[in-house]
Amino acid sequence: MLTIHFSPEDILRTRMAPAADPVWELVLSLHLLQGRSSDPLMAHWRRGVARELRRDAAAERLRLLFALNPPQGYFPDFLTPYDSVEGFEAGLEAVRSTPAGILHRDLTVLAGANTLPSSAAALARGEPEVLRHLTESMSRYRSVALRPYWGRIQAAVEADRTRRARALLDGGVEGLLNSLRPSMSWKSDRLEIHGYPDSRELHLDGRGLLLVPSFFCARTPVALLDPALPPVLVYPVDRLGGLVPDDSAGGSGNAAGREALAALLGRTRAAVLEASDDGCTTGEMARRLHISPAAASQHTAVLRKAGLLVSQRDRNTVLHTLTPLGRAMLDA
Repeated sequence: MLTIHFSPEDILRTRMAPAADPVWELVLSLHLLQGRSSDPLMAHWRRGVARELRRDAAAERLRLLFALNPPQGYFPDFLTPYDSVEGFEAGLEAVRSTPAGILHRDLTVLAGANTLPSSAAALARGEPEVLRHLTESMSRYRSVALRPYWGRIQAAVEADRTRRARALLDGGVEGLLNSLRPSMSWKSDRLEIHGYPDSRELHLDGRGLLLVPSFFCARTPVALLDPALPPVLVYPVDRLGGLVPDDSAGGSGNAAGREALAALLGRTRAAVLEASDDGCTTGEMARRLHISPAAASQHTAVLRKAGLLVSQRDRNTVLHTLTPLGRAMLDA
């Protein structure tokens, strides 16, 4: 079990990542791709990505990237720099700028349980060419494994952020931390992460904690090994039906999409879309729009089918939030 200890200052400085973290999603997706997960929601994604990588002439160039991210156990802290909260390019620049001492330390830990390719030795020395090659590999892998699905990933993370925001508004930081059950439990001054692969204590020491909701995180939340790094806890979100490419609705799918979008015309559904902007439960929507709960449920089902919102059950309520496409339509 991982136990994270909070001081009063840490509670005040606990916060959520502003969006899906592209570097964390990339690294964790590598673990899932190489592992033996039986999650049926991810089967389509795994088959599609594996097929594209086999076709890719640059697949052999990804060998070092895959070796640095085994399906289980430790992976190097330097691959997920704190700077990635500012975006993918900021994260890659931080990886390229990693000091040689940190590279050597992280790769020594990794080599203790894994066989690494010969290029890992040059990486451990901090050779700029190898670091550049590594970040180019990350970009190439992202184009195959993440970019075609990014809208779905963002929608799932944004739905979770909305859920946590409501918990924070209703119950303060204590409510936010309590909402992370059942994989975690809050005990007045510490957060206990159940099922963690080893027993660890992490003292935040006034730095606060950054909570990072992640689509590709497995059932167990993830923290960095080095306690001196800015404290981050990555936790899994509801995958909301799994992944298909954002542009996969070709052929007959386009006709279905047009029919669904045509059904959106009308004031009530436009109002439902607007009500979902900041997250809204079915009951709240019915009261706000003066319609029955059954009508609210029917309208959200049409919007959900059209890919404009996602619905997430939390105990006895269903929370509706906009997808990126839904937000773009509302803004337009």
